Amino acid sequence: MDSGKEALLGMTQTELKALATELGMPSFTASQLAQWLYARHAQSIGEMTNLSKANRQRLADRCCVGAMPPLDRLESADGTVKYLFPTQSGKYVETVFIPDGERATLCVSSQVGCKMNCLFCQTGKQGFEGQLTVTDILNQIYALPESDRLTNIVFMGQGEPMDNLDNVLQATQVLTAQWGYGWSPKRITVSSVGIRNKLKRFLDESECHVAISMHSPFHEQRMQFMPAERQMAIADVVELLRQYDFTHQRRCSFEYICFGGLNDSLVYAREIVRLTKGLECRVNLIRFHAIPDADLPASDEKRMENMRDYLTNHGVFTTIRASRGQDILAACGLLSTKRKNEKGL
Repeated sequence: MDSGKEALLGMTQTELKALATELGMPSFTASQLAQWLYARHAQSIGEMTNLSKANRQRLADRCCVGAMPPLDRLESADGTVKYLFPTQSGKYVETVFIPDGERATLCVSSQVGCKMNCLFCQTGKQGFEGQLTVTDILNQIYALPESDRLTNIVFMGQGEPMDNLDNVLQATQVLTAQWGYGWSPKRITVSSVGIRNKLKRFLDESECHVAISMHSPFHEQRMQFMPAERQMAIADVVELLRQYDFTHQRRCSFEYICFGGLNDSLVYAREIVRLTKGLECRVNLIRFHAIPDADLPASDEKRMENMRDYLTNHGVFTTIRASRGQDILAACGLLSTKRKNEKGL
């Protein structure tokens, strides 16, 4: 990315119009710029040939597209690909491309590191290093070699999306606006541990799916796993979700990592049923895979199947998520931590 220049990638049509006006260009230039960015994925201002040469030069003196290619790529035997992207601040962030038949999902990051410090998460062990800009968030899609194959995007990579809410909302606006990527918001899922006030704002201002990291339905234990429980208990999260309609296309789900003998018995399944009663939702059970400095046991297949069957039989649609990319440092934070350590940062 050109040092000191303003990135066009991530700007809304309103921002593009203000920029065009400031540079003395016609207001319709904003629509042309949006087309070049979000429909044609231009890599340089020089490609924008329906702008006059003088206007291209004026724009290039002030701005750049802002796209930055990945620095590293690891491909799993199962086809999952993890990319390491640079950020505008000179740090690193991870993105995972997950092909599955006709479906292709991209798991994007929203922060460098994370403040939440969940016990089982490698990103949390990095500490918080900064917010991703809208450009940084969208660059994970824009500069992805497989971008034209994408069918879904999940904000489940590094960071807590609600802790960078303004930039996440603007990124999803670009993705769903007709002048932007034109995606249905139902192709996008945004995760959260549950941040008071921020989660409500997201639910009010976005139509994207929401996925809540639960991992335990019990307050005391969830607090041990996830310090964020102190600020917004899972019971309060569910109570807030009850105020919204998930009976049509918009979906609410709970992510639940199963730890062997800790949270994977029917005692937990019964409490999940009680907690979510009357809320249209689904539960995704996830196998725990070891990360450094986290002495937590993995659940076994039978216990997870018993939980799934109990929940489904009691009206909570539940799946066991297939593990992907375990041979390529798949857990969020492992690849960027490796690069950071290599650079001595």
